[in-house]
Amino acid sequence: MEKFFLLTFNSDPSLADSSLSFLSLRNTMIQLRTLTFTCVVLLWTLCSAAKVEYMEARKLKRDIVNLDDYGFQQDKDSDSASPATAELPTCLLCVCLTGSVYCEEVSPEMSSVPALPKETAYLYARFNKITRIRNKDFADMATLRRIDLTGNLITEIEDGAFSRLPNLEELTLADNRLTKLPMLPNGLVTFNANFNRLKTQGVKANAFKKLTRLAYLYLGNNELTGVPHLPESLHVVHLHNNKISTITDETFCKGNNSYYIRSNMDQVRLDGNPVKLSQHPNSFVCLQTLPVGWYN
Repeated sequence: MEKFFLLTFNSDPSLADSSLSFLSLRNTMIQLRTLTFTCVVLLWTLCSAAKVEYMEARKLKRDIVNLDDYGFQQDKDSDSASPATAELPTCLLCVCLTGSVYCEEVSPEMSSVPALPKETAYLYARFNKITRIRNKDFADMATLRRIDLTGNLITEIEDGAFSRLPNLEELTLADNRLTKLPMLPNGLVTFNANFNRLKTQGVKANAFKKLTRLAYLYLGNNELTGVPHLPESLHVVHLHNNKISTITDETFCKGNNSYYIRSNMDQVRLDGNPVKLSQHPNSFVCLQTLPVGWYN
């Protein structure tokens, strides 16, 4: 039996070779994974070290040369309105992926729109300290399709700040401090300005008239006393929690055309306003669904 075992073992040497090949391949894969992980950790460490070194160098520079000691006052309209972030490259402050820039709750505080890579299509700069949007902030950024500036401190947007953005489809300015709206690009599909301080005199009567692609309009929780002109393309309009006290037969419908049906409009919100819908029974006859929410 012992000889038979030895003959059987020696008669198939390929088994031993296969085992050795498998072990060699496995060791190679382990080494490759280890090398890849080491490279990633090293790159992250180098980037972190560079950022720390940069911030320390800037702090030292500020300590050595303090312009305030010499009576100089910073120009509020200058490019250095945000000294903590003015010189730091955007993609060290933010997360830059292919076509997308994420600048959310940036530290140190971000008080102005950062310089963006030319290929940026989606900007998310939510929950920062941005106070103003200037004409040059988005100049020549024709690739932008979506801008989200939710939760900042924006009080002013210069007219024309968004006018050179032909591909912009979504603009979100919710939860800011706006009292008026700027000129909006004609290609917008979604516009959200909920939770601001918008007043009727700050929203031009034809602010949305030329927005022939606008489908979703959110103006809830503001200080509007009237309903602006609404384009035919709208599917959803939210005007809840404003100060709207009256509407007319022309607000949503065409008072002189009893056959007119507003087929695109799927949802209207007017709840939380002092308007009494019972006093305006003909204001919604052209809609396929009545306004949602609780009313007087």
